[in-house]
Amino acid sequence: MVGDPRMDAAWARFQSMLDGMLPHEATQQLHDLFVPEEVIEEMLRRHEAATTEIVSLREPLAVGRENAVRWYGGPRAGDKNWPAFEKRLRRYLDPEEVRKIDEASDRVVAMLDHPKTATFRSRGLVIGHVQSGKTSNFTAVVSKAADRGYRMFIVLSGVHNSLRRQTQTRLIRDLVDLNPPLWHQITKPEHDFQPPPNAQSFLASKDQHLLLVVKKNGPVLKKLRDWLEQAREQLGNCPTLIIDDEADQATLATRRINPLIRDVIGRIPKVCYVGYTATPFANLLVDPVDEEDFYPRDFILSLTRGERYQGPETLFGRNPLDHEDPSEVSGGLDMIRSIRVEELAALRPAKKADAPDFTPEAVPSLRRAVLWFWLATAARHARGQSDQHSSMLIHAHSDTRVHDSYHPVLRALRDEVAQGLREQNGVIEELRTLWNEESCRVEPTDANRHLGFEAVSPALESVVSTTRIVMDHYRSTDRLDYDSGPVNVIAVGGNTLSRGLTLEGLVVSFFVRSSNVYDTLLQMGRWFGYRPGYEDLPRIFMPDETRRWFAHLATVEAEMRIEIDRYLTEHLTPLDLAPRIRCHPKMKVTAPSKSKSAVRAAASYGGQLVETRYFPREKNDEDEQWHADNAVAVRKLLVGAHRDGTVDDGVTAAGRALWRGVPMDHVLTFIDEYEFHPKALDAARSLMRDYVIKRNKNSGALAFWNIGVIGKKPTTAGGRIDLPNGAAVDPVVRTRLASSGDESVADIKTLTGSRDEALDLTVPKDEEKVNRIVLQRLRVAQQPERGLVLLYPIDAKAPVPIIRKNGEERPVEGRAPLDAPGEIVWGAALVFPRPTSGQDLGVEYDYLQADLSRVFPSAGDDDDEDLSVLEQDLDAGSEGVA
Repeated sequence: MVGDPRMDAAWARFQSMLDGMLPHEATQQLHDLFVPEEVIEEMLRRHEAATTEIVSLREPLAVGRENAVRWYGGPRAGDKNWPAFEKRLRRYLDPEEVRKIDEASDRVVAMLDHPKTATFRSRGLVIGHVQSGKTSNFTAVVSKAADRGYRMFIVLSGVHNSLRRQTQTRLIRDLVDLNPPLWHQITKPEHDFQPPPNAQSFLASKDQHLLLVVKKNGPVLKKLRDWLEQAREQLGNCPTLIIDDEADQATLATRRINPLIRDVIGRIPKVCYVGYTATPFANLLVDPVDEEDFYPRDFILSLTRGERYQGPETLFGRNPLDHEDPSEVSGGLDMIRSIRVEELAALRPAKKADAPDFTPEAVPSLRRAVLWFWLATAARHARGQSDQHSSMLIHAHSDTRVHDSYHPVLRALRDEVAQGLREQNGVIEELRTLWNEESCRVEPTDANRHLGFEAVSPALESVVSTTRIVMDHYRSTDRLDYDSGPVNVIAVGGNTLSRGLTLEGLVVSFFVRSSNVYDTLLQMGRWFGYRPGYEDLPRIFMPDETRRWFAHLATVEAEMRIEIDRYLTEHLTPLDLAPRIRCHPKMKVTAPSKSKSAVRAAASYGGQLVETRYFPREKNDEDEQWHADNAVAVRKLLVGAHRDGTVDDGVTAAGRALWRGVPMDHVLTFIDEYEFHPKALDAARSLMRDYVIKRNKNSGALAFWNIGVIGKKPTTAGGRIDLPNGAAVDPVVRTRLASSGDESVADIKTLTGSRDEALDLTVPKDEEKVNRIVLQRLRVAQQPERGLVLLYPIDAKAPVPIIRKNGEERPVEGRAPLDAPGEIVWGAALVFPRPTSGQDLGVEYDYLQADLSRVFPSAGDDDDEDLSVLEQDLDAGSEGVA
């Protein structure tokens, strides 16, 4: 049917039907119209293919509601908004970047509700990176949602007029001006929301999309709420998308703004709220029980960053995480310059009361920073970027009087250097020396961009003399303006420059503002972002302690994104698992008011099965040594178990062995020496060790363990793996997911079989259904104080098993060979018995997370089993598979 003009025409008609109704309604209408069954089947096949292609994208990682309707199949012929915006993007971005924006925005739109759903009120979160193109993503989302039937778009844009104005201007440029007849702007660059008369007529009209860019401000939000209230009846037919830019600011835990945003949402029967932020610490600590608050209970998406993005890790480096080789962790680019402690008193007031009388001085670090700004800007001119903006940021304090006090100091420095360049005095040599010292410390990505001072100096006089000095704060009338042609500017500011606002062409940042709150400090990093053509030129001046804090934040961010990626990869929802956020002894994760419902993360392993799921599979020395070391740890545990435990002769199944009563110290040593993959965050070595010790000390439990081997019956005499008890086993087969997204790591999803935990238990013959719930109950009755370690020798080279399905023999679907280094890969599973008291002892540690304990207070263990392991062994159903 591919290429059949009639079928293509039917498909176009079916797609237009989907704009006006849900997929199942459109299908029923086709049946009612007596459309041939084969045509309906082809329509459904095409729809399924289109929607599946979007939800199956590997990047960006995203997870949504389990039973969400698949309705969005991507842009199509006849759309107006996205094609126009895409064409504009292609004018200044390379095709690969445009493709990423296209795919990421497809994923977000697919997470939204179908606009023809009777009522909906969903909440999602999109996590980006500071200064990494979040605005482009949500502009693409708005354009695609508008093409599919969403009618009203409310963008909550920060708390400052400057950011609201910048966002409004960009949306006018990228949406409204590209299709003027399709849009009605209710807000304008020059003014925030002012209620137009007759709200009913605005909201009843279906000819135009409504655009509102609204500051998160009490009086403004009240006016919006009351205006919407006037048109309650019309709102039922006005699907609305609310984009909350900087969603962790003002939206959460504020006495005025939070209730007002909730009120606005409460007035709209069909609304999707999507928060965008690069610092989701507060969003992930919201109380998930309050369904009206802003915990991202419906979906979460983590945007990827471009290869050239200069983020916290790139600039500052970070500490190695557990299981990481320190030599492979970034130490950061050589772009950070220290501001000496002795200079701070001349750069910021010691206390707030001193702000009115404070006068800064042009200390050596400030002078060096400003001179480098001019040199770097002149270098950009020499590289052909004279038609682009070039900016320097000075962020010293929140008080606007301190900002103003910098103006005469900077003006005097500009006048001095401009005069020195005209007179060719000692300033020339000072600049030459600085250029020679700094220009060789970071290599440009293109070796041809290396410049000597002689190539840079011709542009210096013009650059210095044309530099504007702008005090950007709410009292200033001379604000940043990037719309009137290329500008060289030194911007001095505080709060207005620390959230969302983009400083175009930022080259030098001079930062002495003090903050000990994660999200506040990270958002102040306006220097993060893309620096095309001048990646080697940015410099950041700050005190050494602040530099260490940013390196810590880089570590926190890397770890948090691994956490988020884990539950996205494993298809958990934000209500299944709360990401942990690492704490710092001198810093706060977020404002205390935003984390009231957060709890100290605790590792409580009672009743848990911790198993290896990820295995490195690169053919290099590091991965080979990984597996070799694990084999040594396994052999050491088995030798100790045989020496100090008791062989259970009752385990007669070929391919299996069990030792009982093995002292705890052997297991602790194994935990210390066996390497779990970094992705296995539930198998944190220190937490498992501390938990065993704490529980043993408190109740005497876990003093002894049972150690088992789960192999297969040898197919030849002697078997491939010899055990200390004189027996031998063959390895089991475990294959990896074919589409895990990371070819260097094998994700087998499941190590243990459904009955493997019964190795040291007696299962009654009348027990019809044996699953984890049954086995946990039996363990409490039979082995309440004793843990179990199961060891699995896995064939590293086995092919994907062939199974018989629907009368045909075929490989297990969605699987690929493990193909790991060596011949045998050792997997391990630890089974922790539930405490008989019913209350487990958690090992608290230095992380915060949202408290999910009250979300489903009566939920028991999931009775659904993952039986994929049963399809992996070559002799499924034999002794090798319990």
